[in-house]
Amino acid sequence: MTALSDFSDALAQTVANAAPGVVRIEARRRLPATGIVWSSDGVIITANHVVRQDSGISVGLEDGTAVSATLIGRDPTTDLAVLKADASSLTAFPHAAAKEVSVGHFVLALGRPGKSVQATFGIISALGTSWRTGMGGLVDQYMQTDVLMYPGFSGGPLVNAQGQLVGLNSSALMQGVSLTIPTATLSRVATSLLADGRVKRGYLGVSTQRVHLPDAVQAEQGQKAGLLIVSVEAGSPAEEGGLTLGDTILRMAEHPVTKHDDLLALLSGDRVGEKTPVQILRGGQMQTLTVTIGERP
Repeated sequence: MTALSDFSDALAQTVANAAPGVVRIEARRRLPATGIVWSSDGVIITANHVVRQDSGISVGLEDGTAVSATLIGRDPTTDLAVLKADASSLTAFPHAAAKEVSVGHFVLALGRPGKSVQATFGIISALGTSWRTGMGGLVDQYMQTDVLMYPGFSGGPLVNAQGQLVGLNSSALMQGVSLTIPTATLSRVATSLLADGRVKRGYLGVSTQRVHLPDAVQAEQGQKAGLLIVSVEAGSPAEEGGLTLGDTILRMAEHPVTKHDDLLALLSGDRVGEKTPVQILRGGQMQTLTVTIGERP
């Protein structure tokens, strides 16, 4: 029984150590939610779907006090929002390295929908590669747990046995599945929101359909599929760059484009305003056009 008692005490100590980094978010009419202290100067990350108002936001701290907070920005596509609380000298979480997170590791989901911290316990049940949400947001790694998400836990941290931040828990990304947004995604989105108030995304202004390429083109290009342009928005970067209905996109910036996710991945925020070569198949002939990537509205 000593081993079990020691394990139980260690879990309780992990929760106690992590508690100062877990805050209550009051930004909707009914149940409060949870947020994560991202930096000691009052930057808070939480789930976008629990922030229903742009003003009158309150953040409850570990010592029982509540402070006002300003919405810095939100990214619905990854269900993340960044707040700036009127507080300083807060306790931020140390981050777990991605390579140290494995299937089977014990984890704790923490929440503070009330004044005190709450916890639930489980394991990481699945890990995968990067993926896109239903709204097109890029999440750096698929991470599923078997922890039970109690009401108000969304926006709260998932921590490992050492109390390090593994990611942010969200109940809105996939129905019926407990998913965690990893720290790499939190860092990338938070940096963008703090700098610009939004996450920049590239924009072409085309609708596409995946098609198989002719055998001769497959042999020449070393790829089996491309994206057929089925519509081009008027005044869009695509139209201004010369792309037209019936063109098949093969490459962008020298990277193969074989499916829609390839195109989305290449339309990253750092390409906005950049002149980018786009290789197309038009009337059986290969052409390369230069398109200046716009910013998605």
